[in-house]
Amino acid sequence: MVSDGQVVVKFGNILAKHCLDQRCSMELLHATEHTQSISSQLGIVARVKEVTGESKASSELLLSNVQNLIQTVQHVLRAAEAACVKGLGQPSADPEEEEVAAFCQQWRKNLTQHRAKEALYSDRDELGLRKTRGAKAEPTMMSLVQEQPPQSRNIPKHLSPRKEHTFMDRHL
Repeated sequence: MVSDGQVVVKFGNILAKHCLDQRCSMELLHATEHTQSISSQLGIVARVKEVTGESKASSELLLSNVQNLIQTVQHVLRAAEAACVKGLGQPSADPEEEEVAAFCQQWRKNLTQHRAKEALYSDRDELGLRKTRGAKAEPTMMSLVQEQPPQSRNIPKHLSPRKEHTFMDRHL
């Protein structure tokens, strides 16, 4: 979990660097800093728990930190979605940046297709409001991460702190 948090931090920092909207970039940097902090805390708590053994208090603290990390990762992904919608600059020749850009382009393509389908097959009531029954939710980065099988995942292989796993091999 700790190394996954570090991967998300790296992902967020790359996006923030290329985000064209200053406000989105700052929000993304804030979210990645928070994720970095929670991930570091989780690493410390896990090492302490390993040394001290089983105790209810340490287990609860560990679980609390894991839940906080999941929430901060979700915040990073929501901020990343906003950054992608606002626009990203051209990535450098760095393989990590190219892979992040490819992932963002795939998500954006999915979002555009979803919105086009919604416009074509509009399920609106008499007031013009979208009906909630049967409406599919817009694709999120989290859903894109979770939907793809490990072999076909198309984002940041180089972001992984361990070479034997890619960023997308781990479900967030």
